[in-house]
Amino acid sequence: MQKSKSTLVKVPSTSSTAQRGLVFSTILLLIVIVGMVLLALYLVKLDRTITHKFEGKRWDIPAKVYSQPLELYQGASVDNDTIKKWLELLNYRSNKSYDRTGSFHKSGSTYYIHTRGFTYSANDIDPEQVIKMSISGGEIKSIQSTQQSKTGIIRLEPVNIGGIYPDNNEDRMVVSLSDVPQPLIDALISTEDRGFYEHKGVSVRGIGRAIVNNFTGGSRQGGSTITQQLIKNFYLNSDRTLKRKANEALMAVLLELHYSKDEILQAYLNEIYLGQNGKRSINGFGLASQFYFNQPLNELRIDQQALLVGMAKGPSVYNPRRHPEAAKNRRDTVLNNMLTMGKITQEEYDTAIKKPLGIVDKAAEGKNLFPDFLDMVKRELNNVYYDDDLKNEGLTIISTLNPVTQLAADKAVEKKLGELRRRGSKTKELQAALVSANPETGELVAVVGSGSEFTGFNRAVDAKRQVGSLLKPVIYMTALESGRYNLASSVDDSPITVELPDGKTWTPKNYDSRDHGFVPLTTALAKSYNQSAVRLGMEFGVGTFAKQLRRLGVKEEIPSYPSVLLGSVNLSPMDMLGVYQVFATGGFRTPIHSIRTVIDDKGRILQRTGLNTKRSIPPDTNFLINYALQGVVKEGTAKRIQSLGSNLNLAGKTGTTNDYRDAWFAGYSGNYVSVVWVGRDDNKSVGLSGGSGALPVWEDYMSRLKLTPVSIPEPEGIEWLWLENNSGKLSNERCANARYLPVLSNYLPREASSCALNIYQEERAREQMAWQQEQSRINRQRRQEGLDIPNSEVIEEDNGSERRADTWYERALEWF
Repeated sequence: MQKSKSTLVKVPSTSSTAQRGLVFSTILLLIVIVGMVLLALYLVKLDRTITHKFEGKRWDIPAKVYSQPLELYQGASVDNDTIKKWLELLNYRSNKSYDRTGSFHKSGSTYYIHTRGFTYSANDIDPEQVIKMSISGGEIKSIQSTQQSKTGIIRLEPVNIGGIYPDNNEDRMVVSLSDVPQPLIDALISTEDRGFYEHKGVSVRGIGRAIVNNFTGGSRQGGSTITQQLIKNFYLNSDRTLKRKANEALMAVLLELHYSKDEILQAYLNEIYLGQNGKRSINGFGLASQFYFNQPLNELRIDQQALLVGMAKGPSVYNPRRHPEAAKNRRDTVLNNMLTMGKITQEEYDTAIKKPLGIVDKAAEGKNLFPDFLDMVKRELNNVYYDDDLKNEGLTIISTLNPVTQLAADKAVEKKLGELRRRGSKTKELQAALVSANPETGELVAVVGSGSEFTGFNRAVDAKRQVGSLLKPVIYMTALESGRYNLASSVDDSPITVELPDGKTWTPKNYDSRDHGFVPLTTALAKSYNQSAVRLGMEFGVGTFAKQLRRLGVKEEIPSYPSVLLGSVNLSPMDMLGVYQVFATGGFRTPIHSIRTVIDDKGRILQRTGLNTKRSIPPDTNFLINYALQGVVKEGTAKRIQSLGSNLNLAGKTGTTNDYRDAWFAGYSGNYVSVVWVGRDDNKSVGLSGGSGALPVWEDYMSRLKLTPVSIPEPEGIEWLWLENNSGKLSNERCANARYLPVLSNYLPREASSCALNIYQEERAREQMAWQQEQSRINRQRRQEGLDIPNSEVIEEDNGSERRADTWYERALEWF
């Protein structure tokens, strides 16, 4: 019998299996714990990222620059043209019912204006109001408002003239949720996230619907909530990766744990990208409203609000300027969503879809209306603020610009420069600069300094050119202040040769190449004679001339050579504006400035420009030089501007440089001091003098404004006397060459003209004879009455007696 073999099988023990399971479970647990810790750390990191940006500085907000407001009050000098232009610049709409902000109605001479209001600072806020105003004869006859005004002044809000933008080229106008119309919010939620107020950041239903639609070939949907869209735009990017989507969902939940729905919605409304304006992006509905409609959000119709909401899906695809049909279809879809959700009625829907898009062809927002003036503001700001603060901190700058005045300057330069350029080859490349200010406040109101496109070269301040005869008044001012000369004094306009330090000589000539001999001081200035100016200037010295310029606010280094007396010093139109501002205000210098106030994003005033007026030259001296400058207009090289009104008492001075390279005019009315330069950038001759080149531009500009007369108060230290013209001696009104002129009280003339002396002696003799006859009559009467005659009163009728022993000057001065 054969023996069978058996196979032994080794069975693992129960304890060994359990041990291995325990190790595996432990490793798995550790992995889970580590994963949870890492996830927790990652969530903490995400959470910090969210709160840091959301609670800190969310955006780089550009600085916005505004003009001065238009002040309205009874008696204010405001005409219909000014109101019309201002309302146009503010994009106000004509509406008979004027029931919405930004609307107005004109009935005859009466305006009804529904203002938008404006925040000047936290403590200076103009609420929206309705103004009723009647204008007649260039002034406001009556004005009423729905809001009480403590000052009696109602301000029509300033015009936005441009901005200073962040380096990231993002532009936005931050709005609070209370400023956003409810229909826009309804449209947004109805279209983008109907469960916004129910979900916790992520909508499971929305994700499921998107998956189904994407896999079944339906319309492609993302399923993102408004919160997720905000996370994507605010913190992440548009990459289509699983990691980015996971981060988006996690951060959306975290965001909703920290902040309310209203806070999230407000951030979304200001963050969303809605188009492109050149290099700058249009972010937020506040800015988009201005960019596409030139109106603030609260003035948009429901259909216009729906258009903006529709663009959120794809600003390029639904750009109403490039793709109007697609934009309209998308708008109508949004309106239908609102109808479905019960946010608008069927009647409102039917009305809205019939409306045209209503997009403006060119957006005013983001466009620098007056780039030359904006450049002046930036330069002034850069002296005080860091560049990043200007670009990123959302500052509001109220400038001194008067938009109506600026438009007048633009039109005047464009018109007259065009005429001058057509004269010939020399003037074909002609350029110009114009600067204008309020002389009393120093506020710059208009600047023209570049061509049609601003390149950064602003001739108003960057073009340092020889100023020619604009500086001659400084020479004559020095002569008058010294007391050696008065307005009727004689000055020598014969040839003069000046020896220079290097041994060479300089022989200036008059522009008419003629010598005029001895001429009255006022004539020499009015006719702008060079030889007399040089003689007078050399009498007091070039050093004295330079000191006088510094007194007048000129900061540039003044050369020491004699030709500087005829303006061979490079100065800008802004430099000359400062000099003539002093002449226009009775000798008081107020620095020219372009900024009134700077306000931060909290409404706090960071800077307020106040009057910093200082006496620059004695008022009595300035009174005389002002009189002489008025003579330039009445009878000199600027006589043509008498056409603006002889009652305005305008004053000013032409300037022309060698070979007719530069043409200047600087002058002033009571309310504007303005300087014009005309020339070529290459410094070639233009063949134009100050009178033929710059003066026509100045005249055209000032003719577009409402001017007030020059009326400088007569200061102490001035007396009016009859003087002999071309000698400065005392005279009499009956003398042929006599002028009634102001004279410094401290330097009254001590000589009289022969004509005046003869008349004086005749008058004295006549008076003496009459006195003697009267005394004789009295004595006869006393004798007849038996009264004694005092010895002191005995009159010898045959011999004239002298009066008491005063000096001739003391006795004669009052008579003269």
